[in-house]
Amino acid sequence: MKKTLLSAATLLALGFAAQAGAHEVRACADEACTLELLFDGAKAGGSGGGDTIAATRYGSWGIDTAGMDRQVAPGQDFFAYANGSWARNTTIPADQSSYGSFRVLRDLSEARVRALVEGYALGDPASGGDGAKIAAVYRGFIDEAAIEKLGAAPLQPVLARIRQADSRAGLAELMGAHDTFNVTLFGLGVSDDQRDPDRYTLYMNQSGLGLGDREMYLRENFGPQRERYRGYIAQMLELGGWDDPKGSAEAVMALETRIAEAHWTRAESRDRDKTYNPVAFAGFDRYAPGFPWAAYFAAAGVDQGDRAVVRQATAIPKLAAIFADTDVATLQAWQAFHAIDGAAPLLSREFATAHFEFRDKFLSGQLEQRERWKRGVALVEQSLGEAVGRDYVALYFPADAKAKMDALVANVKAAMGARLDTLDWMSPATKAEAHAKLAGFGLKIGHPEKWRDYSGLRIANGDVFGNALRARAFEWDYRRARLGKPVDKAEWGMTPQTVNAYYNSVKNEIVFPAAILQPPFFDPDADPAVNYGGIGGVIGHEIVHGFDDQGRKSDGKGVLRDWWTAQDAAKFEAQAAKLGAQYEAYVFPQLPGMHINGRTAMGENIGDLGGLTIALEAYRRSLGGKPAPVIDGFSGEQRLFLGWAQVWRTLWRDDALRQQLVNGTHSPGDIRAFAPLRNIDAWYDAFDVKQGDALWIAPEERVRIW
Repeated sequence: MKKTLLSAATLLALGFAAQAGAHEVRACADEACTLELLFDGAKAGGSGGGDTIAATRYGSWGIDTAGMDRQVAPGQDFFAYANGSWARNTTIPADQSSYGSFRVLRDLSEARVRALVEGYALGDPASGGDGAKIAAVYRGFIDEAAIEKLGAAPLQPVLARIRQADSRAGLAELMGAHDTFNVTLFGLGVSDDQRDPDRYTLYMNQSGLGLGDREMYLRENFGPQRERYRGYIAQMLELGGWDDPKGSAEAVMALETRIAEAHWTRAESRDRDKTYNPVAFAGFDRYAPGFPWAAYFAAAGVDQGDRAVVRQATAIPKLAAIFADTDVATLQAWQAFHAIDGAAPLLSREFATAHFEFRDKFLSGQLEQRERWKRGVALVEQSLGEAVGRDYVALYFPADAKAKMDALVANVKAAMGARLDTLDWMSPATKAEAHAKLAGFGLKIGHPEKWRDYSGLRIANGDVFGNALRARAFEWDYRRARLGKPVDKAEWGMTPQTVNAYYNSVKNEIVFPAAILQPPFFDPDADPAVNYGGIGGVIGHEIVHGFDDQGRKSDGKGVLRDWWTAQDAAKFEAQAAKLGAQYEAYVFPQLPGMHINGRTAMGENIGDLGGLTIALEAYRRSLGGKPAPVIDGFSGEQRLFLGWAQVWRTLWRDDALRQQLVNGTHSPGDIRAFAPLRNIDAWYDAFDVKQGDALWIAPEERVRIW
């Protein structure tokens, strides 16, 4: 089977550097994040409404049967069977690195947000409300001629600030500041305390890399990426007017390689048994000597607190030692490069083009830069996402969608409860705790009940660069002001126009933004089996995140604690290891040596398997004992499995797939379309899959968790 497909567009496909998109999940703090997402990337999306920018319907009953390839046996390649004709006849747009169901919804959202944004009147942002601020951000970015005229001028105060930071204390202050495009070894975030879910706390995680994951620096097969990155560092430093760009680039690359060696792996960084390590501010000099901690915390504005929860306990001291051992000039060049890289999409064409050529074209295979209006929409989303969302849902969220989702969630949740009762590997004591956790699940659908107040965000007409910096500072100030205060239980972790869903382990809640409640996930006019395979599988996926390899470590009140018997935990881990081995066995012929990391993707793979299992149970319960109708020759269970596979139809360019396998936490989309099914007996029965078929797994080898 050809393994070339994945789930959804990454932030880099928006045309902005990772630094510029750091607040995509606004209630969550980078690696301190406790949200388990449905998929990586894809920031915003649309929802069904009565406008002319409408969602696409799939066939007459919810499945695009014309997109199937019925010449392929389901047991040989179920992705091709469900989506083969679509895959053959679909071309990835030149301005995308991937394309599929999620991207279709993202495109719909962009069109809708554009219509909204371009309708706001340009006035005085200080007195014209959120609409005037949105208009100023968007139209300032769209005015390419004005940006060209400014050239590199907006960047110079930022670089001057770096040049002035000519001491270690000065560099520590710069690393702590959140009003510039800086880079730091120690990322800070404010989020719900995993041990005390009613209070906010400060988290600290490893940071400092420009290529994403440590593997990009350390694995032999990423040599071409490292070489091109070294040239890109020199190119950006030269564009910014930094002294000795080539020599500085060598020094920066050597520094980041040392940082990568100190970093934990992604799999290690998601282990909640190891990533909750409170350190008092007064103890940081002993814990991680060599770094001016007091100056750093003061510059970040968090020195009113008393501690930070360190995520990678052994990495932070190593990073502090690297800082102490690196000359000031190299640290300044490192800061300068990342400032230029982060600011490039907001600057003149030579900066933006260089950024695109490396970040999007070389690393992800994207052939063309996205149209300017699309990048303008992304900038608005980053700066005033909920202000747009408030108007968005008024137009595009049907009034009855929430009621229908409430019923679906209730049925899937009941199915999960029934599954718990039938588990033969779990003891009564652990089952009781699991039932208590399930009963305590919160639910948010569509949009927040209260909206963000942006009155304190200062936006100015014609000041693209300044607006972006002030938006970054505004967001950080909003977060840090909460330290030690009660958690806002009503807050959302993403905007309603986001095509995604998530589980928050600390709040113990599942959340479905308005944007995902449309075809192919949810269509009120589609066959119910298809909806159970689509949005039902998503609901199940998010519920199961509360019981995956990491989510299971928090209880029904969101407290990080072990509520399992040792025997039950051992049985669970044995099944999880079998599942991980299945996923690691999938090969990608076009990317020799690349595989899914079973430990990194473990939670998502468990979510898919468990989610689809309980969605199937919920569908059966919905029939009330009556037989499911046959539609176009397909049984109810066949339609459910097709609904799941249709959600994951996605095409990826090879370079983007490589990035996803290294930097993402989700398995590729074509794998997600069939891999969970191989462990579900009903799929074998529905499609008459037999021993000898490529996807066959012997019954005794099938993974059975939830």
